[in-house]
Amino acid sequence: MRIACIVGARPNFIKMAPILKELARHPIRFHPILVHTGQHYGAKMSDVFFRDLDMPAPDYYLGVGAGTQAQQAAAIMERFDNLCPKERFDRVLVVGDVTSTMACAITAAKRCIPVDHVEAGLRSFDRTMPEEINRIITDSVADLLFVSEPSGVRNLLAEGHQQEQIKLVGNVMIDSLRSHLDKAVALAKWRDLGFQPRAYALVTLHRPSNVDDAQNLRVLVNELRAVAKRIPVIFPVHPRTRKNLSPAGENGALTLCEPLGYLDFLSLMACARVVITDSGGIQEETTGLGVPCLTLRNNTERPITVELGTNTLIGEGTDQLKRLVSQVLEGSYKRGNPPELWDGKASEHIVTVLAEKANQTLP
Repeated sequence: MRIACIVGARPNFIKMAPILKELARHPIRFHPILVHTGQHYGAKMSDVFFRDLDMPAPDYYLGVGAGTQAQQAAAIMERFDNLCPKERFDRVLVVGDVTSTMACAITAAKRCIPVDHVEAGLRSFDRTMPEEINRIITDSVADLLFVSEPSGVRNLLAEGHQQEQIKLVGNVMIDSLRSHLDKAVALAKWRDLGFQPRAYALVTLHRPSNVDDAQNLRVLVNELRAVAKRIPVIFPVHPRTRKNLSPAGENGALTLCEPLGYLDFLSLMACARVVITDSGGIQEETTGLGVPCLTLRNNTERPITVELGTNTLIGEGTDQLKRLVSQVLEGSYKRGNPPELWDGKASEHIVTVLAEKANQTLP
């Protein structure tokens, strides 16, 4: 079975790495072909993740590069479409919700190549988020829908997908986390920055609603500076955020650093006292780690992280931030539990289903 495995951005690398390793355990049955669109590129946004995750070099690099979402999607579709007749893929496997995911799924569907979507069914019900559009479109053309949490199953059934398409397999992000956690903690990245474990807050901000408006970002940074009076704040700054970060954010109240690779960031996250973020994947990883997570969003496509896990939505304002940081520091914040099937075996379940599609039984 010749499977095109599509990656394009940092979250994709983390999700695809354990699937590639599991496929590689069955070389007679599967021939994965890794296609990197180049949506994220360069040493800090791409190369370091391949090294940290022990991923093979891409078989194809499409080199899409920077541009608007429309420009990137058009370039990905054209370049991947040219590749399809050459490689004669049996299936196309896409992960997550970035532009590369949606563009390659559409291209494959138009060529009547079955599409398999890992992390299907997640919905924020907020169509102002580009990722929500990507999720809906990708699921609409997919053959197999690999789901990470029960809400995804409910959403897909409500949208009219057939039960036999939907496979609740667990969370591949947790597969990567579990397999790399010991190595990441041993790096003690907090020590490089002058801190002790469990004695700092970790912040990430990249969502357009939080960082594209300079005034909104200024308000958030001022609140983070207030948090920093109670506990040191480490803030790896996304390139999108850096553009609008005012000098007030760089005056020493916050410990700023460049974007980090997977292992360095996991090292900091695993030993943080609290994580403050607007990321989707970090909501899952903190739940997997049992680390308190305060999410600067009004909604989440990963509700299980709130219902069972360590995540709390605090909106795009900051009214709840002070109160919940106090709960964390006082030890009264909720503890959370790992969701069912978040056990590091999602990739095994996915590959077993793919083998069934090929009428094969894995040993």
